[in-house]
Amino acid sequence: MATVERMALGKDYATQECSIARALEVIGERWTLLVVRDALYGVRRYNDFLSHLGIPRAVLAARLQALTAEGILEKRRYQESPPRDEYVPTERGIALWPALRALGLWGRVHLAGTRLRYFRHATCGTDQDLGPYGECPACGTLVPVADVLLVPGPDLDPDPDDPVSRALLRPKRMLEPIDTAPRVGSST
Repeated sequence: MATVERMALGKDYATQECSIARALEVIGERWTLLVVRDALYGVRRYNDFLSHLGIPRAVLAARLQALTAEGILEKRRYQESPPRDEYVPTERGIALWPALRALGLWGRVHLAGTRLRYFRHATCGTDQDLGPYGECPACGTLVPVADVLLVPGPDLDPDPDDPVSRALLRPKRMLEPIDTAPRVGSST
C-alpha cells in the first residue's frame, strides 16, 4: 500500500501568478463566501449571521474582521449602549455578486437540482429568473444588485428554525437589511 505524503495547506498562494489565487487569499477561507452572501441578502448583525450560518463564534468574528479589513464589509455602529455594530457590504463586497451568482447557478445545475431562491428584476417586475450573467430576460437590463428581488423558491424549508431563514421566506430586495424581529401577532 502506497503512503500519501501530506503537506500543510499554506495561508497564501505566493507562487501563483494568477488573479484567482489572489482573490482566494481574501475570500477563499471556509465560510467567507457564505458570510458575504448573507450580507448581500441583507444580514447585518452578528447574531443573525451566527444563527443563520451555524458558524462557530470565533470563526465568524475572524471572518467579519478579515472582510472588514479587506474593505468588503464596513463595520457601522447602530447602538451605543451597549455598543453594537452591523456589517454592511461595500462596493467592493457588492462586486462579488456575479461570482456568488455563478457559484449558485453551478451548484443548482451540477449538485443540488433544487430551486431554493429566485433572483428577479424588481424594477421591471418580471416573474422570470435573471439570466446567468445577471441580465433580465424581460427587459434585457444587466440588473444592479440593489434591483435584484430575492424570491423564495419551492424547495425552501417552509418552517425554518432561525429568524434569518424565516425572514427570507418573504420576497425582498438584495442589500436591504433583513428584519428578524417577530411580526406583531406572530407566535415567533
